Amino acid sequence: MSTDSARAARFEMVAAVVYEPLQRYLGRRAAPADAADVLSDTLTTVWRRLESVPTDDPLPWCYGVARRALANNRRGDQRRERLQGRLQVVGRADMAASADPQDIVEQTDPELSAAMQHLTDSEREVVRLWAWERLEPREIAEVVGLTSNAVSVALSRAKRKLAEELGGRQDPADAGQETGRHAVENERSGE
Repeated sequence: MSTDSARAARFEMVAAVVYEPLQRYLGRRAAPADAADVLSDTLTTVWRRLESVPTDDPLPWCYGVARRALANNRRGDQRRERLQGRLQVVGRADMAASADPQDIVEQTDPELSAAMQHLTDSEREVVRLWAWERLEPREIAEVVGLTSNAVSVALSRAKRKLAEELGGRQDPADAGQETGRHAVENERSGE
């Protein structure tokens, strides 16, 4: 097999593993019109840097690439918006047609959405990678460029902040169990 054929075969194997998870990841973070473009940019980068892609678990590395491609896309959007402002162009047609991924969270759970706003941007990203993408702290560390320990601390801190903001709401992971203040009150009342 030639070098080009081997490279193409490796890329196809990586793409088969990462395509759908990256599509979901970007779909949650970008307007539908932008998500496809950012996915294309991500896969282009994966192709260019194929030698750097880990062979054992390429997904966290590719999430990191997608995260940076999304940031580049957002910066491009901001530059275009500033230019449009200078040109006194009112509105963008694609803004009205696209749904903000945050709107989905606000519609399904406004309390959680409000609680998430009390987190820093980096804490929100760590929580989203953990909850939405189901990544482990070591994988999140690779995506965001931190150590596993720093991610674990940030995730723990973010969960604690969310628990405080949400008050007595029970964590879905603890379904069927009483925790915190409610468990103590029930013990005292003899329930």
